[in-house]
Amino acid sequence: MYYLCSMWNNTDAPIAYFISFRTYGTWLHGDERGSIDRHNNIYGNPKNAPNKHWRQISYARLKRKPVRLNAARRRSVERAIREVCQKRGWILFAINVRTNHVHIVVSAHAKKPSMALNAFKANATREMRSDRAWASPDTPWADRGSERWLWTQKHLSDAIDYVVNGQGGDLPDFD
Repeated sequence: MYYLCSMWNNTDAPIAYFISFRTYGTWLHGDERGSIDRHNNIYGNPKNAPNKHWRQISYARLKRKPVRLNAARRRSVERAIREVCQKRGWILFAINVRTNHVHIVVSAHAKKPSMALNAFKANATREMRSDRAWASPDTPWADRGSERWLWTQKHLSDAIDYVVNGQGGDLPDFD
């Protein structure tokens, strides 16, 4: 169990990052869950309200079908992320690979969390191709992702709990 402390980390580096990324085409503008766009991407701002018309336009603009991660792809992605952390000496606190997104809590010695995010996505794609779980020349991932800086032990503990317990139950393996 992690020692919970609300005191701020007194360094200029976070103790960990909470990184999330989605598969291509699975959370579009206008979605019923709400969405974020470049005009509404400020911490604490509410999401854009669901909008059926905007979602239809977003769906029509897709260049290919939305990507889902079946059991084989999920295994490849998790193995690739664990391998990146092991090779780079990063501490992986939690991982949860779902059918349309990935959550990771990691202490990475990267200058920017985007470096870790890009490494995870690139290596996950490479591993899926190596495992013959992804044959397309296109990326399976949506552009960008979410990178949250975790500054305190409480932030870290809350992120781990969300990744491990807040994503629903185990996914079935129907492959």
